[in-house]
Amino acid sequence: MKYDYLIVGAGPFGATFAYFAKKAGKKCLVIDKRDHVGGNIYCEKVEDINVHKYGAHIFHTSNKEVWDFVNQFAEFNRYTNSPVAVYKDELYNLPFNMNTFSKMWNIKTPAQAKAEIARQIADLNITEPKNLEEQALKLVGKDIYYKLIKGYTEKQWGRSATDIPAFIIKRLPVRFTYDNNYFNDKYQGIPIGGYNVIIEKLLEGIEIRLNIDYFANRNELDSLADKIVYTGPIDRFFAYCHGELQYRGLKFEHEVLDTDNYQGNAVVNYTAREVPYTRIIEHKHFEFGTQEKTVVTKEYSSDWKQGEEPYYPINDEHNQEIYQKYKLMAETQDKVIFGGRLAEYKYYDMHQVFESAINAAKKELL
Repeated sequence: MKYDYLIVGAGPFGATFAYFAKKAGKKCLVIDKRDHVGGNIYCEKVEDINVHKYGAHIFHTSNKEVWDFVNQFAEFNRYTNSPVAVYKDELYNLPFNMNTFSKMWNIKTPAQAKAEIARQIADLNITEPKNLEEQALKLVGKDIYYKLIKGYTEKQWGRSATDIPAFIIKRLPVRFTYDNNYFNDKYQGIPIGGYNVIIEKLLEGIEIRLNIDYFANRNELDSLADKIVYTGPIDRFFAYCHGELQYRGLKFEHEVLDTDNYQGNAVVNYTAREVPYTRIIEHKHFEFGTQEKTVVTKEYSSDWKQGEEPYYPINDEHNQEIYQKYKLMAETQDKVIFGGRLAEYKYYDMHQVFESAINAAKKELL
């Protein structure tokens, strides 16, 4: 049997491309190494709660085309991401806003908050930041940095903030309003019933094979189709000929608790360095659940090694230099379309993956 497209990866990019290809009358085969479709936005039903198995995913975008596209396949609720941060025995609103500053300094007005931040920055006398710590201090001062940034960032990166390049934090969002909405995007929400609803509808009527390792059967699989849509790690596709790209990993501890409400919020960050996890997710709050039990997930940032699931590209100068070499090679591949977080070595939010896939499909199929 011959296919027009072999699509390697059943995540948002692969599923979106497959949807458009089918609409254009093309025959697709979608494969994935996991035992489910959806990639990292896959939800697992536990105690009638849609658990975000690979970390919290909140859909947000200002792109009306992308918003209208995903709304064809699921109804979205009104969920607004308003995380809170715990530092030792103190609790603060995120992103940094007047609720944060009011709690931290017992002040009320934007003018007071601006004056306090300016005073702390002036006291530091940092002219040319040499690392992330100095860059962050120069942007927001000592209190915000030491309580809400330093420990969390060091856990995320697995190293001291003084060993992380300054350019990683070019800016920090500081709002002088009492607004806890984390995102500025026009559209935001969670699909009712979880992300599986969207992926399953995108892949309706398309042949899918799960538990398939593309690299274990590469020649045989390549021979099945005229073209390949590849969403895996780009360095692996080219047999690491320019070296291995680096990632941060994630580890998750899921737990069912015999209570209807554990933390009162979907996302709670733990910013102290001595707390090993970066945040706790309580999944039912994404869909305003009233179930008798709850499911929480502790999320740990971890060092990554080959064979593990790569999550966050380490977009420093060293890795970008390597990636650009692979990108040049990818551009010479007439029969392969590279797309998605791993193939493009980008930290994509979900809406950006859908947008990238829509654009790739238009370019290829129209």
